[in-house]
Amino acid sequence: MLTSTAAEERLQELGAPLSITRKVANLAGTALPLLGLGVAIALLWNRMVGYRELTILCVGYVLAGFGITVGYHRLFTHRSFQTFPAVRYAFAVCGQFAVQGNVVSWVANHRKHHQFSDQDGDPHSPHAGRGDGFVEGLKGLWHAHTGWLFDGDAIADRNRYAPDLTNDRGLRVIAALFVPMVLLSLLVPGLVGWVWIGGWYGFLAGVIWGGAVRILLLHHVTWSINSICHYWGRRRFTVRDESRNVWWLSWLSFGESWHNNHHAFPSSAFHGLSRREIDPGGWLIHVLEGCGLAWRVVRIPAERQATKLPHA
Repeated sequence: MLTSTAAEERLQELGAPLSITRKVANLAGTALPLLGLGVAIALLWNRMVGYRELTILCVGYVLAGFGITVGYHRLFTHRSFQTFPAVRYAFAVCGQFAVQGNVVSWVANHRKHHQFSDQDGDPHSPHAGRGDGFVEGLKGLWHAHTGWLFDGDAIADRNRYAPDLTNDRGLRVIAALFVPMVLLSLLVPGLVGWVWIGGWYGFLAGVIWGGAVRILLLHHVTWSINSICHYWGRRRFTVRDESRNVWWLSWLSFGESWHNNHHAFPSSAFHGLSRREIDPGGWLIHVLEGCGLAWRVVRIPAERQATKLPHA
């Protein structure tokens, strides 16, 4: 979601319908990456993609992905660990590169999701207010995956759900610079492509692979946590909602798809709660802790986990 004026945001906080400008912006943010993928296919016609394009894509995906999963989610939303202001702000900037909304709005929406998970009031539940039929199920999945972005009622009151972030001047400035940062996240891979691949083709390849395709992939992986991980998978712990663990998404989602684990213990810095559960986000936090860049890292001891197992 793109930023809007203060007046529009206030209307959205009160549950007013989204403005035409906001709807167009959300539509552009959803559709343009798909267009970018089409352009990428055209560029690759009769030509194989090289390691340079894929490297630009992967580096951008990892930076923005850690910004969303470790920064927006574990650090800002759930305060799973603490770190220095410079590291906090770096995570906020990288999260905004993911083009999923500014840091303050994203955190407010996600905290609202946890308050009402899979109940009325949840911004992106595939279940709340839905029937049991096949068509209703498809509608619920669409709403959870993408449709909620166009629903004014899904916008959380930032002053209510994220007062700690709205009181942080640095984060307010970063949030206000959301659009320039999105443009920067497209320009930088373009310049890398210009230098590394060469010429205007290299610039365009960098923008397409490090920009549009990267945004497309990360969007749908993140949205899959809202949709797929509330519909299919294993429920390891007993929780009040339909959150589930989906192992095959763990690499792409940086460990976020251990979603039932997360809803059972939201404050945990580690979503993978066993050695077999791949959690790159947790690995990064562990490295930061080892380097003295993270502290007060929240861990859930085995005896506490046992209290929420089905047989407990």
